[in-house]
Amino acid sequence: MKSPAGSRNRLVSIQRRAIGQDEIGQPVETWEEVARLWASIRHASGVETIKIGADASVVRASVRILYRHGIDAAMRVVTSVAIYDIKAVLPDEQDRNGIDLVCEAVNAVS
Repeated sequence: MKSPAGSRNRLVSIQRRAIGQDEIGQPVETWEEVARLWASIRHASGVETIKIGADASVVRASVRILYRHGIDAAMRVVTSVAIYDIKAVLPDEQDRNGIDLVCEAVNAVS
């Protein structure tokens, strides 16, 4: 699938927590897809991490998407190689047509 969004070249899934049931009917926490959309993902460099005094073992990323209502910090971004918890949702002040999701990697997708 080719990106229609220029520099947004990664197809990602935005997911929110949901309650499902396990095989015996007990409630379990799951994730459900809210949207599948194109994004650009930029990881903070090692120098940036040191300058802000952050833990270097935490992978931080900025995920830029076209503006979409309803995205919040309780959600996550899933790519083909990683899962990112959304820590903050920031308006794109330069173009005013998108939002930046401040994220931290949870783990790699196998």
